[in-house]
Amino acid sequence: MRLTHAQEAMAAAIEDQWLAAAVQTGPAGRKEAEAGVRAAYRLAGLPEPERIYWLGSPRAGALAASLLRAPAPGSPAGASGGGPGSPAAGAALGASDVSDGSGSAASVAGPDWVAGVHAELRRQGWAPGESGGAAVRRQVRTEPWAAARKAALAALGADGWAQLSAAAGRRSWGLVMDLIAGRLRLRLGEDITADLGDAAPAVRTPVLDAIYGQHDGTWLATFEAADRLCPGAGLMTGLTGLAEVARHSGWWWAFERVAVLTERPGLLERDNVGRLHRGEGAAMQFPDGYGLWAWRGMPIPPGLAAELPHLTLDRIRGEKNAEIRRVMLEHFGYERYLREAGARRLGTDETGTLWWLDLPGDEPLVMVEVVNSTPEPDGTSRVYWLRVPPETRTAREGVAWTFGLTAEEYHPLIQT
Repeated sequence: MRLTHAQEAMAAAIEDQWLAAAVQTGPAGRKEAEAGVRAAYRLAGLPEPERIYWLGSPRAGALAASLLRAPAPGSPAGASGGGPGSPAAGAALGASDVSDGSGSAASVAGPDWVAGVHAELRRQGWAPGESGGAAVRRQVRTEPWAAARKAALAALGADGWAQLSAAAGRRSWGLVMDLIAGRLRLRLGEDITADLGDAAPAVRTPVLDAIYGQHDGTWLATFEAADRLCPGAGLMTGLTGLAEVARHSGWWWAFERVAVLTERPGLLERDNVGRLHRGEGAAMQFPDGYGLWAWRGMPIPPGLAAELPHLTLDRIRGEKNAEIRRVMLEHFGYERYLREAGARRLGTDETGTLWWLDLPGDEPLVMVEVVNSTPEPDGTSRVYWLRVPPETRTAREGVAWTFGLTAEEYHPLIQT
């Protein structure tokens, strides 16, 4: 099958809808998401979960999943399989009191957020040590996906499926899985390791076993488009429950007797190319307080976000981490930094002015100052700063490099 332009446009429109769901913020649609979970279990031939727990973030959900997982067959209680009695279920770091809301309290080891997860599970009816059974992610998510893909390939052919996947999934995969979900998964692993130490492996494993909820729209879009192209083939039949959860919830976990669902972020800030980006706080923030701090897609320590509005020349100079220093430079402003740090002008030609500044512990900061040839409405001309390789020796060479050309090859006919 070969898609027409109209069919490709239809697929792209479906992808736009799923992209919107993938970056949606605000409270989950709990009633709809829970209905989707129950439908996903039924479609997988499983009994519906006896109980559905809600947590405020994927970090909390991963810990809850580690507490609810049954130990692997043959493993003793307390082994590193992550089941009840595992390190994650008790002996992490420190100790704090947890109340289930009825006045009783239990001592739970770990940082405050660990105690908070225990308290939330108890509030929703969980008893410490109670297992939700074995994970059923394979039956609920992996096998329906594989069956739908097999049916779509049979209906569309390999070339048609490839064309449809590109039309309905290429943009969203890069924008969501690469720039948001992938960063979240990586940061969760790092944060859990930092917080839980030796107990971390029992909680990191559920991170890898998560069903991605709203972020699963990156592949659900292609199956929905295929279903539209092949009416009667039933390509979405086994995926309707998963799709309902993805429209209304964040990451989730499926077990034999229970499911764990999490809220969507309350805040999601990105730059103009879709990278997580915010200088005044977390770029992605969940209702329970967990968040990711990032500058143009690069994770940054939470404390740095508070520092950025108050940076000084000496603070930037004293930063030993080169990547963090570059974040500071972008926020501080290259022009201001070059001026205050005493950059050396290497030369000026018809393309602009080349500036040079040594950075201790990093490659030199070499930038071309260029003036926009098209005046602004008020008659002024905007100045731009282009960072170029340290070996650049003329402004023309630097400007040419930004176009992938040598200075000899760079001969613009018109400048805008």
